[in-house]
Amino acid sequence: MKKSHIAILVCIAAAIVVLISYTGDLTTYETIASAKEKEGKFVNLIVKLDKQQPMQYDAVKNPNYLVFTAVDTLGNNIKVVYHNNKPTDMEKSERLVLKGRVQGDHFECKDILLKCPSKYKDDPKANKDIPAANS
Repeated sequence: MKKSHIAILVCIAAAIVVLISYTGDLTTYETIASAKEKEGKFVNLIVKLDKQQPMQYDAVKNPNYLVFTAVDTLGNNIKVVYHNNKPTDMEKSERLVLKGRVQGDHFECKDILLKCPSKYKDDPKANKDIPAANS
């Protein structure tokens, strides 16, 4: 076998290993109920912040500890524990994507992504200045 053939086979094997490693990160969005059934497994939740429940966060005592209650679209709720700084404007966010695991009675969150509300959603004048496309 030529050295070039061996090099090509090594590159193909490396590409296969990289593709397999990325498939481990492909997770679907779960509801709180389905996440509770998969206790201990890494899941993504799309939720809203329950503003009726108190949020525990003290930037002076421990800036890396945040506890709040999340509600999904089906009305299920769960206590969320996040060991990092509270995201800026979290209360204004339309939705939250939580990445982590259900452990016992709470969701141990590793990462929070904020889904901000659209600036055009409630403003009927926002689209007024956009010229219409001539067909």
